[in-house]
Amino acid sequence: MPPKAMTLTRPLVLVGMMGAGKTAIGGAVARKLNVNFLDSDEELVRAADRSIAEIFDRDGEAFFRARETEVISRLLDGKPAVLSTGGGAFLSETNRALIDDKAVSVWLKADLPLLWSRVRHKTTRPLLRTDDPLATLTEIYEARTPIYAQAQLNVEARAEYSIDDMADQVIATLSNANLLKEADT
Repeated sequence: MPPKAMTLTRPLVLVGMMGAGKTAIGGAVARKLNVNFLDSDEELVRAADRSIAEIFDRDGEAFFRARETEVISRLLDGKPAVLSTGGGAFLSETNRALIDDKAVSVWLKADLPLLWSRVRHKTTRPLLRTDDPLATLTEIYEARTPIYAQAQLNVEARAEYSIDDMADQVIATLSNANLLKEADT
C-alpha cells in the first residue's frame, strides 16, 4: 500500500538568508504537499504595483516594512500554504510574533561558503552591490544568524542537496515535529 499523502496542519513560513533557497525549496515543498506556494515579496510588489526598490525609493524602508507585515499577516490567514519571505522579514519582532502565532517557521540554514557560491554572480541582490560583496554578505550573515535561529525549526542546507532533497528534508522535519496530517482524499 502506498504511503498516505500528507499535508500541513498550519501555514509554513520559510526564513533565511538570500541564496538559502526559500523560493525554490518552498515551491517544491508546496508541490509535494499539494498546497499553495506564496512569496511575500511577490505579493507586496503586486499589491503596490511597483518593485521593492521603487517602494524603498519612493516611500522609504519604514513604509515597506509596514506593508510587508500587512501582507504576511494576510497571507497567513488563508488555508495552510508554504510562504517564502524576504530575507529581512523575519528580522522584525512583530513579524516573528505574527509567524509564531499563525504558522510554523523553518530556517533554511546555509553556511556562508554555500550562500556565497549561490549569490556571488547574481546581479539581482541590491544589498550586495558594494565594493566588497563577500564582506557585505558576511556582515549580513553574522547579524542575521542569531535572529534566524529563533525559528521554530531549522533544516541544514548542503551543497550536495538538490532542491528536491531539501524539500524532502523540510517535509521530514515537519513530520518529525508532528506538523503534518493525512491529506483529505
